[in-house]
Amino acid sequence: MLLAVATWSFSGAAWCQAKEQYFPLQSYRVGPYAAGGTGFFGGFIDYMQMINARDGGVGGVKLTWSECETEYAVEKGVECYERLKKGLNGAAAAATNPLSVGIAYATLERSTVDKLPLITINHGRTDSTDGRVFPYAFPLQLNPYSEVSAIINYIGQKSGGLEQLKGRKIVTLYHGSPYGKETIPVLDLLAKKYGFQLTHIEVPHPGNEQQSQWLAIRREKPDWVILRGWGVMNPVALKNAQKVGFPADHVIGNIWSNSEDDAGPAGDAAKGYISITTHPSGTDFPVLKDIKKYVVDAGRGNLADPNRFGNVYYNLGVVNGILNVEALRIAQRRFGKRPLTGEEVRWGFENIAIDDARLKELGATGLVQKLKLSCADHEGGGAVRFQQWDGKRWNLISDWVQADRALLRPIIEESSTKYAKEKGLAVRDCGKELVASAKVTP
Repeated sequence: MLLAVATWSFSGAAWCQAKEQYFPLQSYRVGPYAAGGTGFFGGFIDYMQMINARDGGVGGVKLTWSECETEYAVEKGVECYERLKKGLNGAAAAATNPLSVGIAYATLERSTVDKLPLITINHGRTDSTDGRVFPYAFPLQLNPYSEVSAIINYIGQKSGGLEQLKGRKIVTLYHGSPYGKETIPVLDLLAKKYGFQLTHIEVPHPGNEQQSQWLAIRREKPDWVILRGWGVMNPVALKNAQKVGFPADHVIGNIWSNSEDDAGPAGDAAKGYISITTHPSGTDFPVLKDIKKYVVDAGRGNLADPNRFGNVYYNLGVVNGILNVEALRIAQRRFGKRPLTGEEVRWGFENIAIDDARLKELGATGLVQKLKLSCADHEGGGAVRFQQWDGKRWNLISDWVQADRALLRPIIEESSTKYAKEKGLAVRDCGKELVASAKVTP
């Protein structure tokens, strides 16, 4: 099959010959998922622009990037990966950040061969949390299993305890894609563990038609609906919930159903809607103020609509930028203040350790959760907060709710070990790597 031709553009900085660190961006700014793509990549790019303008780059190394339009299509995403993976004008690629489960799955083995970190913040293949088997994949902050585990824990809290879930009805309305289907097994496990009745209902891509699904939900009469949507599917779901009389405050959106672009277009139907988030919207964070000062006010902001500055998708891009740059900083401490290889940047990601003090230094207190990654743990967080839409904006309504990581870890290791056997891969000995690392780390 011929691959679709990808269009790509370059930042002005991309043509400079100074020492640079390159980020290939498999972005999407058109199509049914454009709101997520433009917000996320806008925030990511603006953060890198701010680091260049405020700090002169990372350790004296300027950040550079180029975009390749994927339209969220897997074939184009693979084409973009192959085009961009070798760097640009001598600047080595640091990591790929496709923000697409399909593209991530399709490039997982390629990135391993190429020794190029694959960053799947808040998504991706759950068992890639196990860095012993997936050394180059990083589902930073929140993998899909942690996501739904935290949602069930929250529903348990609202019900008076997890033991009170027995006999309750929960429907999962999911996007008909690998992303949407990812959590079916763990939800089935949680339903068996806590005794609630669970129904899975699929919505075909892109999600414009959901009438039959919501008629089925009305017949089912669940206590809660978990919305695992994406793009246009989300406001359509909320409008259909209103049509069948299902209350918005008993619909809980997942991490890709949690933005202003998901709730706003649904109008009054979205009022009271609840979703999870790993980061709030808003601009009252020092790092956002620096982006405004050094980038937006200077007329270099990446967003076509400046009113989206500080929204959920944009802020996720900023968080992603923070974590990518933090990995560079950490890796430079070991390998030197110079452009790094993907293998060296991978080491940086595995050694991210962000506590309250570091969050304050980053200007990201309240925006990013505390994270500690390792050879074995490429997620590092596993917590979410819950927010509710008041008709105009999101308001946080909970503290951090932690996933049951002790329950999930054996499931993750079972899946990753199976993958390793199927592919003939050796499982890394993290203990030995830690000792070796300590001997050479300054």
